[in-house]
Amino acid sequence: MKIIYENKEFEVEKGRTIREAFETQIKNSNLKDIIAARLNNNIESLNFSLENDGEIEFINRANRDGRIIYIRGLLFLMCKAFSEIYPEALLTVNYQLSNAMFSTIDNMEVTEEMVSNVKKRMQEIIAKDLPITKVIMTQKEAEEFYKKEETIEGRLQTKVDKDKVSLYYCEDYYNYFYGTMPISTGFAKIFDLVKYRNGFLVKYPSLSEPDILQENVRASLKLVSAMDEYDEINKLMKINTVDRLNRKIREKKGPKELVLFSEALHEKKIAEIAEKIYKRGDVRMVLIAGPSSSGKTTFAGKLGMSLKVHGIKPVTISVDNYFVERKDNPKDEHGNYDFECIEALDLELFNNQLVDLLAGKEVNLPTFNFTTGQKEYRGNKLKLEKDEILVIEGIHCLNDKLTSLIPKENKFKIYISDLTVLNIDYYNRISTTDTRLIRRIVRDYKFRGYSAENTLKTWYSVNRGEQKNIFPYQEEADCMFNSSIVYELAVLKKYAMPLLEEIPQTSREYSEARRLITLLRYFENMESNLIPNNSLLREFIGGSIFED
Repeated sequence: MKIIYENKEFEVEKGRTIREAFETQIKNSNLKDIIAARLNNNIESLNFSLENDGEIEFINRANRDGRIIYIRGLLFLMCKAFSEIYPEALLTVNYQLSNAMFSTIDNMEVTEEMVSNVKKRMQEIIAKDLPITKVIMTQKEAEEFYKKEETIEGRLQTKVDKDKVSLYYCEDYYNYFYGTMPISTGFAKIFDLVKYRNGFLVKYPSLSEPDILQENVRASLKLVSAMDEYDEINKLMKINTVDRLNRKIREKKGPKELVLFSEALHEKKIAEIAEKIYKRGDVRMVLIAGPSSSGKTTFAGKLGMSLKVHGIKPVTISVDNYFVERKDNPKDEHGNYDFECIEALDLELFNNQLVDLLAGKEVNLPTFNFTTGQKEYRGNKLKLEKDEILVIEGIHCLNDKLTSLIPKENKFKIYISDLTVLNIDYYNRISTTDTRLIRRIVRDYKFRGYSAENTLKTWYSVNRGEQKNIFPYQEEADCMFNSSIVYELAVLKKYAMPLLEEIPQTSREYSEARRLITLLRYFENMESNLIPNNSLLREFIGGSIFED
C-alpha cells in the first residue's frame, strides 16, 4: 500500500499497524507524546491495521482530538485503579469543570486518603506502560458476555444501532469507553487527582497549554451549583444515563411525561429569576450572556413574559448596532477584523445612551449597516417609561466594561448555557459543548442555510471567542439558567444525522462528524410533535412562537 505522510509517499505492507509501519517517523516526529493518528480524516488508534492507501498525520494532546483521547484514557486508568483498590465503589464521572473531570462515589465517602491511594496506583500503572487492547464483539456476543459477567457497564452499547460493540482491556480489567483509546498506559505524562467537595477531580492540561497542569481549577461556584441541581433532578427522575432515557422514551406515556416535566422545570426557573428581578426593585437593566446555541432568544422571550406578570415591561436593545466604524475595528493576530472583542463596540456611545435612557431621556438609536461598515440613524427613537426595563443580550454582557457607566445596583446579569448532565453510562459523559454543537448544526441548516460541514469548520473559532469573552465572567452573573433538556438529543437526532452523514471523507470535518454520529446513535428517536411552540428546543428545530 501507499501511505502519504508529510507530503512523502511510503510503501507499507498491508495489515501492519500504524505504530509498526511508522515507528521511526513517530520516534523522530517534532510532536511530543503522539497518542493517535488521523488516517484519511478518521481518528484511529496507533494499533489500527492499515488495509488501504491513504494519508496520515499524527496527533497528541495539543490537538483537540488528541486531547479528547488523552482525557478518555485518564478516566480509563482512574476506573481501573478504583476497581483494584476499592472494587465495591459505585463510581460516576459527573461533569467537566474547567480542565478537570468531577467524579463522585454513590456508596462511599470520598476521603483524602482514598484519592491519594488511587492516584498512587494510577502512577504505578502508568510506569508499567501496560498495553490497552480493544476487543470487538458482535451484539449477541456482547449480550452473552455481560450476562455471564453480571455487569451493567456495557449494557447500553448492546442496544444501539451498531453491528459491533467493543471493550478495552488492560490486564484483567475491562470497560467500555466510546471512542479511540491510547494503546498503552504510559501515555499519561501529566495529570493529578485531588479531593474536591463531595468527590474528586481528575485534572489534565488545557488545550492551549498542553504541557502545564493548572494548580487550581477555576470553576465557577454558581456554575457548579447549577449543574448539581440538574444532576440531582435527573437522578430523582431516574434518567441520569442514556439507557434510562431510552427506556423512558419507549414507555407509552414516557415522551409526554419527559416533555411536560422539562417544560415545567424551565418555567419554574424562569419565574424564579423574574421574581428576583422584581424583588430587587432597583433593576433597570437585564443583561443576558451565554455561549452559542444556549437558547438565549427563547429565554429572553420567556423571561419577558414572566416580567410582565409583575408589571414590568421589557424593552430590547441590540448590542450589534453599536459596532465601531469598520475602519476603527481592531484586528486579530492574523490581520483579520476581530468582531468578537469588546473593543469592536462603540462603548462610549453605548454607555452614554444607556445613561440617558435610565435618566428618562429620549435617544436616537443607531442601526449598524454591515454592508458599509458604518452606523446609520434612521429615526429609531426610544424613551423608557417608568414601568419599562432594558433587556440586553450579547457575548460581553457579563463584562462590566460593556456597561461601565451604569451603577451595579441597576444591573441584573444572567448567564445561560446548555449544561448537560446526562451521561452515556456511568463513565462516559456527554459534553455540554457537543450538545450545543448539535443544536447549532440543526439551527444553522434550518434557518441560515449552512451545511453541517460549514458549522463544524467555524466551531473552533466560536469556542475560542467564548473562552475569551464569556466563560471568564461566569461568576459575575447574578444567576444562572441551565437551558439543557434531558431528551433533546433524542429529538435532534433525526435532524442532525442526515446533515452529518452528508460530509464526505475527503473533508477535514469528517472525523468530527463521525464522532457526533456515533454519539447520536446511542439515543432512541423521539418525535417532536409533543414539544410546545414556546419550548426552548423550538429555537433550533423550528416552530417557535418567539420566531420573528
